Parts: sequence; structure tokens; C-alpha cells
Amino acid sequence: MDTAYLNGRFLPLADAQVPVLDRGFLFGDAVYEVIPVYTGRAYALADHIHRLDRSLRSIGLADPLAPDGWSDLVNDLIARNGGGDMAVYLQVTRGAPSRRDHRPASATGPATVVGFCQTRSPIAESLLEQGIAAVVRDDTRWARCDIKSTALLANVLLAGDAHANDANEAILVRDGRLTEGASSNVFVVSGGTLATPPLEAAILPGITRARVLSLAAANDIPVAQRRVETGELRAADEIWLTSSTREIFPVTRLDGEPVGHGRPGALWTRLRALLQADTHD
Repeated sequence: MDTAYLNGRFLPLADAQVPVLDRGFLFGDAVYEVIPVYTGRAYALADHIHRLDRSLRSIGLADPLAPDGWSDLVNDLIARNGGGDMAVYLQVTRGAPSRRDHRPASATGPATVVGFCQTRSPIAESLLEQGIAAVVRDDTRWARCDIKSTALLANVLLAGDAHANDANEAILVRDGRLTEGASSNVFVVSGGTLATPPLEAAILPGITRARVLSLAAANDIPVAQRRVETGELRAADEIWLTSSTREIFPVTRLDGEPVGHGRPGALWTRLRALLQADTHD
């Protein structure tokens, strides 16, 4: 995974550097995507490119590449890094102006475009058999979490808090209702029905989230996008986390208490099998 892309050039990852004045470095004035790759094939690539374009439009930054250009870049990075299973990271910043200035209009030069690959380790069977632990925390992030921004300090601190409390993820609540995880979308199962909060500014439109909703509907699994109160979260029969690189994980312990029977649930087992078939199709 040694080959990166930076502003039109492929070069060794260790040599890919941006100026100190780059606005992504100074302000987190940037957006990104992470695309999972299975046996050399980028999964849901068009969906990821569409979301990247949405993020760029949301911050008023012109797309530096056409959709075909992004597809070509991703596939070129995969090939140059040996194919197989991996994740492709893309980032676009507002560029590096001549001086530090909060105003976006001060960035009159070209955007900075970065791409590189990372290994995507197989998911440990023990995690799938036992599930993972999560903690509930107040959602302290900014108000536009629907934009996949690199300004992730709040997420980093929440993830660190979860780790310090022997948990794998922080599940976030705001005004008495579930939003999402520090780096995941969240589903709950109550009375045989699958539910996840509807998309809004506080929630990232997850690619895996959308696939799970689609697979559930196509396989006659009751599913709803609706408000989930904190009390329902704590009383849920099953809780799942979804993300592009971690796919779909069962949460079996919440704030130290068992979720349902304390083991991965039957509905999670079914949806994971459906998602595995979809990703390896």
C-alpha cells in the first residue's frame, strides 16, 4: 500500500506531502470518502462518488474531477497497490492559499486532492461470535454531520472515551434521541422490527446503512426510518453498527449491560449474510 495520489501525480505514500498553509491542515476545510475494496473491486463505488460530490457541494467547493475521473483514480490506486482487499481513502481540501484566513473566499487556488490505500484486515471471528461493547454518550459534534468532513476532533475524543471505558464505539444521543455512532450508523431491533434514525443534518448518509435498508426491504424484513428514543435504544433486542470498512457489527453490551440476550441476534445473523453476499457478488 505504498503508492499514493497527490494533485495529479502518483508517488510513494511517504513522499506525499501538503503545504502547511493547506486549509485541510489548518481548518479541517476538507471532505473525504473511504471506499472498501473486495478482491480488487471497489464496493458501491458510484454511491461513494455521489456522496463525495454531495459533500463538496455542501461546502461550496467545486468538484475537481468528473465522476469518471474519480472512478478511474480509485481503480488506478487499487491496481497500483496490488488489488485484493483494502480500503481507498480520498480527500479534497480547499487548497493552500498564500496566507491563513478563515474566509473560504481567500482560497483562490486549486483544490488539493489526495488518495491512498490501506489494508483492510479480516474481521475477527470472536467479535462476530460475541459481539462488541458500546457506551452511550452525548452527541457533542457539530450540526452538519451529514457532510463527510475531515473536522473529526469531536469524533476522535468520543472514540477515545469509548476505548478508555473498554468499549469499541460510542453511540451518540442528542435531545433524548439516537443519532449515530462516533464512526458508524446505528440500527436497533425492537419487537422484530428494524429501525434507524431518519437522515437529517446530524446523521451521515452511510453507504452501508442504505444497503442494509435496501436488503431488509427486499427480503421482507420489517424496517423503518424513524426517531429512536434513548429509552428504546437501551431496551432494544438487538443493536447494530454499520460502516463501510466494518460492514455490520452486533453490539451485545451497552454501558456494561447486556443487549437482549447478550449475544448476536438472529436478525443480525440474517442481515450480515445478505450483506456478505452483496459485497462479494
